[in-house]
Amino acid sequence: MIDILQGNCLEVLKDLPTQTFHTVVTSPPYWGLRDYQTGIWVGGDSNCKHMRTTKIGKNVKTTTGHQSMHEQGNVVGDAIYKSVCPKCGAKRKDFQLGLENTPKEYVDNLVKVFREVKKVLRDDGTVWLNLGDTYCSSRPKGTSGNSNNVGNAYKKHMEKEFDFGRIGKTSILKTNQHRGRGKIVDGFKEKDLIGIPWRVAFALQEDGWYLRQDIIWNKPNPMPESVQDRCTKAHEYIFLLSKNAKYYYDNDAIKEHNQNSYEKRNKRSVWTVSPKPFHQAHFAVYPTELITPCILAGCPEGGHVLDPFGGAGTTAVVADRHKRNATIIELNKDYVEIAKNRLQNDAPLFTEVNIKKT
Repeated sequence: MIDILQGNCLEVLKDLPTQTFHTVVTSPPYWGLRDYQTGIWVGGDSNCKHMRTTKIGKNVKTTTGHQSMHEQGNVVGDAIYKSVCPKCGAKRKDFQLGLENTPKEYVDNLVKVFREVKKVLRDDGTVWLNLGDTYCSSRPKGTSGNSNNVGNAYKKHMEKEFDFGRIGKTSILKTNQHRGRGKIVDGFKEKDLIGIPWRVAFALQEDGWYLRQDIIWNKPNPMPESVQDRCTKAHEYIFLLSKNAKYYYDNDAIKEHNQNSYEKRNKRSVWTVSPKPFHQAHFAVYPTELITPCILAGCPEGGHVLDPFGGAGTTAVVADRHKRNATIIELNKDYVEIAKNRLQNDAPLFTEVNIKKT
């Protein structure tokens, strides 16, 4: 059984029964990367775009015939206005995470969400939290070189990596749209790595969660970067957290083959999984191979998995494939539709989906 609940996860979680879920597998919106277009503007001029026109572009088309994210105005950086439009005075009303003005606000909001998660999680439950980091930069795309060269390099890289007959070339454009945020933040210097994942992990630990492990998602085909003074970023974090000191963890289910013998060994904390572009609107999709161990280890067959930031439904797809139930929460109605269609096409055991708008 798959449930898709549309709404603000902070509020939807309050309506779910306590002690329900065996595990939570999720990837919240990363701080400062993009606008998921769930907000509305109140007051002001209805014809105003509420963003800097210098970041929108002049209807420049890419080789695929689509506008880039900067040209669409969806990238965060300095393009969109987050709270009040200085041009017309309109005020933004939005429940999405990731548009906070400071890292602290973002961390505080995630702590609030996971307080509600703790209530609906079983006492022996776990959380597998995927988070990426970001740099503090005043450059439009967060690079120290020519951003167009970076984009072209990534496009060529992805054309080599993936079969476009299957996924379509527009995926390249969408995958390349989550570049740096381009904003100096008080308390940080230009070029500082902000350390968002660990700030969140430590805040959750301080709020009562057990921080059990940091897992490294090693990306063999990372996004190219033109930087000359540091390494190309090729990893993200998955944090394993638990509600209590003892919790459900199926160690045998995720043991890996030992290369030197026929025996199996405990799974290591570095997971090598290639990122894969997604051919629909929600491009920030973690690979199914990445979260399969999370679900196998964290939830027994027939159990219940939760993803409060459901996106394109990857968590539900993997849960269904391995005979687990799943509930996902998603704020954006377009992504709810994407998740529903994806489940119907990609989940072999899928029999019924319930969609509820809250």
